[in-house]
Amino acid sequence: MKTIYDIQQHLKKFGTIIYIGDRLADLELMEEEVRELYKSQCMMTEDYQMAMILLKSEIARQKDRQKREDL
Repeated sequence: MKTIYDIQQHLKKFGTIIYIGDRLADLELMEEEVRELYKSQCMMTEDYQMAMILLKSEIARQKDRQKREDL
């Protein structure tokens, strides 16, 4: 997995489509779904680790962007 889109496609394989309309909420929900898939042994460790790195990075980026917009 190299992008957030890759994570979305992986989730879609399990019938999970996430779209709330709030990018940060979407990412946080994806993070929770990825954790659940991993706990259920539906993801390989390497995919899980990469997905979490990507999601945490994008979540931090979104939070930073929101902070700047609030100023």
